[in-house]
Amino acid sequence: MSRCEVCFRHCELSEGQTGFCGARICRDGKVVAKNYGRLSCIGFDPIEKKPLSRFYPGSMILSVSSCGCNLRCPFCQNSEISWSKEALFSVEHLDYVSPEQLVSCLPAYASRGNIGVAFTYNEPLVGYEYVRDTAKLVREQGLKNAVVTNGTAELSVLAEIAPYIDAFNIDLKSFSADTYKNILGGDLRTVLDFITEAHRTAHVELTTLIVPGMNDTEQEMRELSSWIASLDKDTVLHISRFFPRFHLTDRPPTDVRLIYRLADIAREKLRYVVTGNC
Repeated sequence: MSRCEVCFRHCELSEGQTGFCGARICRDGKVVAKNYGRLSCIGFDPIEKKPLSRFYPGSMILSVSSCGCNLRCPFCQNSEISWSKEALFSVEHLDYVSPEQLVSCLPAYASRGNIGVAFTYNEPLVGYEYVRDTAKLVREQGLKNAVVTNGTAELSVLAEIAPYIDAFNIDLKSFSADTYKNILGGDLRTVLDFITEAHRTAHVELTTLIVPGMNDTEQEMRELSSWIASLDKDTVLHISRFFPRFHLTDRPPTDVRLIYRLADIAREKLRYVVTGNC
C-alpha cells in the first residue's frame, strides 16, 4: 500500500488503485497523477471570470483543466469534468498536452491580451505536478499563472507550486466545519491553512457560493468575513448566487436581496466585496 499526500484524505492505495479524487493512482509503488497532461478543456477567458477582480483587470488568460476533484459538492458547477462517473472514467482517455506543448501555444494569444495561464474548472491541485511543471515554463516566458482551487490540499503541495503562482482564487465554501465534512466531503481547517499560506506568496481572492439552507445566515457571513479580515481586510471576497445544479435541485436560486444583504455584512469587515451571478 502507498499513501497519497496531496490532501487530508491520505488515500492508502494498492498497486493500480485510483484515489478518491479519480486523478491519482498507485504505480510501481508510488502515488502519481494519472491525469498529468490530460486536458479536458482549453479556453480563453476574461480574468474576471476566474473570478479575479483585482489582478490585472481587463486582461485575458488561457484557461486549462483536466478531470478529478477531492470534494463532493452536490451543487458542483463543473461536474462533467470533476466527479461525475463520466469524468472519473475519462481521465486517461483525454488528449495529452505536455507542459512544453501548452506553453508553445501562448505566443498566439499575445495579441489578444493574454497574460498567462489559469489552472481551473476541475480541481487542479489533485494533479499539482502538471500545474508546477507548466507554471514554471510560463514564468520563464515572463507571463503570469493563476490557480482556481478549493484549497483542500496539503501545505506541502502548496510549497511545490507557490514559487510559480501569481494569483489564487480559493473557494471558502462555508465557515462551518460540519458543513465541510458532512455536505462537501472536505475539511475546513485544511482550507483555512491553505488560504493563510497562499496569502504569503501570491495575490489571493476568495469565493463563497451562497446556497440556501447551507451557508446563508448572517451569523455565518459575519464569522467568515471576520476571519478573512483577521488575515487581511484588503482580501477580495466574491459572494455568488447559487442556481440549482447537479445533485442539488431541490431548492430555489438564492434570493438576490440576500446576496446583497450578506455582501453589506461582509463590507463591515472587508474593503473589497464583489457580488456574482446576480
